[in-house]
Amino acid sequence: MNHADIARQQYRSGFILVLPWVITVVAFWLYPIASAFLLSLSDYSTLTGEQRWVGLANFRALAHDPLFWKALSNTLVFTLGTVPVTTVLALVLALLFDRIAERRIGSVLRAMYFLPTVTSLVVVALVFSNLYARDGYLNIVLGWLGLPYPERGWLLEPTTALPAIMAMDVWMATGYYMVIVLAGLQTIPRQLYEAAALSGASSWQQLRWITLPLLRPTLTFVIVMNTIKSFQVFVEVYVMTRGGPLEGTTTTLVYELYRNALERSDGMGYAAAIAVVVVVLIAGASWLQVRFLRQGRRTMNVAV
Repeated sequence: MNHADIARQQYRSGFILVLPWVITVVAFWLYPIASAFLLSLSDYSTLTGEQRWVGLANFRALAHDPLFWKALSNTLVFTLGTVPVTTVLALVLALLFDRIAERRIGSVLRAMYFLPTVTSLVVVALVFSNLYARDGYLNIVLGWLGLPYPERGWLLEPTTALPAIMAMDVWMATGYYMVIVLAGLQTIPRQLYEAAALSGASSWQQLRWITLPLLRPTLTFVIVMNTIKSFQVFVEVYVMTRGGPLEGTTTTLVYELYRNALERSDGMGYAAAIAVVVVVLIAGASWLQVRFLRQGRRTMNVAV
């Protein structure tokens, strides 16, 4: 068998190995995105099945829809408010648990922090709805301490509804990302810390010049994945507030997508336009984050 035959055989073997992945991507990623884009350029009725080409009319309608801009604003506030807090808390907890990784208490605490991740989001949302209620435990405790609290409940006040949902999301997601950061920490060679300690480096200097640079790929993954998840926030809003307490107070892009697609007989094309906006925002935000973090890594390497 000559080199050309070997190369063709390797090519066929490689193609067969990646074929399931290619089929999955085409069937569950490329095809839905293409279908959503084509649907966003049409007016589709779920009752009659009629589809009429309208071009960019749905996107022009979005540009003049105050509720869409409110949903976009809430989604950005949710993302910018939860992603940094979740990432910092996950990093701090991972650094703490890395120090007690060999102790039994460390395994117990990791399991406790990870438990909310494997709990149904609907169940967690219902529990927090009761916690945030007018006569919920949170208001009872604040009343005992003499601290102010919303008398009607946290989810019924326009100023506290969205922050309350954000706080629940941070509580639920921190343990998951903490486990990921902890896995990244445990791949860092301990010899680097020992050499730095012998050179007189303080704990802060070791964190600054060893831990954070080597954790950059892990933190990039955490930030990007958390951003994607935050742009897609839906279940929390649907279960806890339905976009209220006032119209648009806690509505998000995906919730508006759902409301237009399933609660309006002629809103499928409009909902598809919102879906296209969400995809573009997620892709743009992910690209900017990866580019920024890679640029920071190159700058740090030059400084070193």
